[in-house]
Amino acid sequence: MNKKNIIGLTAAALLTFPASAHAESGDFQFKLLGTLVAPDGKITDVKLDAIGLPANTQTKANDNVTPTVAIEYFVTDNISFETIAGVTQHDVDGIDGLAGAEAVSDAKIVPATLTVKYHFGDAKGIKPYIGAGPSYFIFIDEKPGATTRTLGATRFKMNDKVGVALQAGVDVALNDKGLGLTVDAKRYFMRTDATWFAGNTEVLRTRHKLDPWVVSAGIAYRF
Repeated sequence: MNKKNIIGLTAAALLTFPASAHAESGDFQFKLLGTLVAPDGKITDVKLDAIGLPANTQTKANDNVTPTVAIEYFVTDNISFETIAGVTQHDVDGIDGLAGAEAVSDAKIVPATLTVKYHFGDAKGIKPYIGAGPSYFIFIDEKPGATTRTLGATRFKMNDKVGVALQAGVDVALNDKGLGLTVDAKRYFMRTDATWFAGNTEVLRTRHKLDPWVVSAGIAYRF
């Protein structure tokens, strides 16, 4: 079978899915996803510096891949609410001033998010969407990095903060029993303060822009 025949059969299969292959009003959809979290982590302001950071110090948080789940409820055939759950872990390293230095170690983030989504069109088998909504970043078990410990920091804290998420993606039905594939991309916008302590005394406080890209792909089941 040549490539043209394969493409033709695939397109025909998608077009012959019944309309019920996609979620309808009152349906729930559960998604199991692999998710890439790619934060920025840029310092926008140094509010307190008692440890003597080098001039032009800048940082970057590392990327991480983590499993996530999403639960979605359709209030109409085209409008749904979706929430995601997952934990992602990141180090923050210096790139300027303290290039290669570890500023933060193993900060765990729970990006609690609720989006309202609009699903376009009535194409059988393939349905793109856009969405937006609030997020609340919860930071857990964050620690000072090796370099900031040598500069005197013994404890580290990032403030939990409210942000905003924009979203776009597509759902592809695999059959009329509720099984499908999904690809999703979110861009978060969030600012937070990071504080290093020596004992109970603040020795360094910086303002950070995180603004991560969160890109997911996986399977979906509607019921």
